[in-house]
Amino acid sequence: MNILVTGAAGFIGSSLAYRAYRDKYNLVLLDNLSYGKKRNLVFEDVNLSEKLLLCDIRNFAELENVFADNKFDCVLHFAGIAPLPDCQGDARVAIQVNIEGTVNILELCRKYGVGKMVFASTSAIYENDSIFPSKEKSHSLPTLIYPNTKYSAERFCQSYVDSYGISVTCLRFANVYGPHIDYLRKQPPFMGYMLNEILCDRNPVFYSDGTQKRDYIYIDDLIELSMLVTKSDGFECVNVSSNCSYSVNKLFEIAKKISNKPYLTASFKASNKIWSNYPSLFSGQFPLLADIISHEVNKRTLCDNDYAFKRYGWMPKITIEEGIRKTFNYLADNFER
Repeated sequence: MNILVTGAAGFIGSSLAYRAYRDKYNLVLLDNLSYGKKRNLVFEDVNLSEKLLLCDIRNFAELENVFADNKFDCVLHFAGIAPLPDCQGDARVAIQVNIEGTVNILELCRKYGVGKMVFASTSAIYENDSIFPSKEKSHSLPTLIYPNTKYSAERFCQSYVDSYGISVTCLRFANVYGPHIDYLRKQPPFMGYMLNEILCDRNPVFYSDGTQKRDYIYIDDLIELSMLVTKSDGFECVNVSSNCSYSVNKLFEIAKKISNKPYLTASFKASNKIWSNYPSLFSGQFPLLADIISHEVNKRTLCDNDYAFKRYGWMPKITIEEGIRKTFNYLADNFER
């Protein structure tokens, strides 16, 4: 099978590329390195960065050359802008990348006969849910820019499936963690931030009171499902989740035990301070509303994974303790400041 992986130098994309390499697929890897890093593609047994093409999914002509030069059987479309405040701070770019870039991929799949696309969506679509666990076919509409770009992209995916007969699976990830997690970016994901602070022997700063709960999924479990869905037809949205929620305080206790640093203590700031590194969000005549930020910090996430089990026989295998241990050990062995 000939596979294109977009966003291949990112946290998830690089792990997906390595799995496809181990499964002996023919690979083309694509990234513009705006968030990804070549070092993510360097593994003990292979340097996949040698296969990387520098290309921006917004550049249709450049992207078309990649499709014209290769006969892809499947596209694993994982390129996109994921940090919520980055999307909120520049909605135009978020739309260009997450929506228009996805439509570019869909159009080229149609034109060049690629029968299957797997799209990296997000469980952030469920940000306004109040009934849990969140299910694929019943949810409230999102508010923030990031989940709206992903939800809109999903609608275009279904449009192409219904109109042209290609097949697309949209994977709605819970909070993903594991090796290669980007802990150095401006607004790191919680797990990356927490483990980085522990490795630096610093007391982390959390927001709200630490009782808010989220659903987490380890990278290897996500990759397993990502490969399983490449063989399905039609259109579908699939939750990739543990169907378990863990509080900030619980995760910190687990991480302290694993790192053997029980002496570390967390401090807490008000919810509305979490995006203080993004002053543009609070400038202008209509700044971002405080209750929107508070809701984002304190919202609960819990995603049902029954559909993935019934359709693909998939269940997550990595417990939260094992996943944090694997992630911590990897970061400790490959630590950068």
